[in-house]
Amino acid sequence: MSSTVQHILQVKGNDTWSISPNNTVYDALRMMSDKNVGALLVVENDKLVGILSERDYARKIILQGKSSKDTLVSEIMTTNKLITVHPQQTVHECMELMTNKRIRHLPVVVDEKVLGVISIGDVVRTIIYEQREKIKDLETKLISGQS
Repeated sequence: MSSTVQHILQVKGNDTWSISPNNTVYDALRMMSDKNVGALLVVENDKLVGILSERDYARKIILQGKSSKDTLVSEIMTTNKLITVHPQQTVHECMELMTNKRIRHLPVVVDEKVLGVISIGDVVRTIIYEQREKIKDLETKLISGQS
């Protein structure tokens, strides 16, 4: 049986880091660095309105010659392709979604309320754990002569 998003959140916690769309990109980068995260949720009036990732910064600021101190988060955040998951989704569904959509962070949302964020690292760690447990189980069955 595959672990769920809810399981990941129980293990890692529900901490989320967010920023207003009216903050500068520089403020967002400083927060990402301070919190050691690769993306921030963009929240306005307690509602998720976007996500800002290091990739957004690299592609929409650096490569376009803009200044992070003069550009607002709202100008470069991802909004139109904002993909979220719910706590009952499986880790394998999340891995497939992240791979197909080429994203690294998934906000966990129920009824427009953000419950947390999972990253590709969280998903990979969980899948590795599941595979180790399956291998142990198979080895135990093999040793005991079960099939």
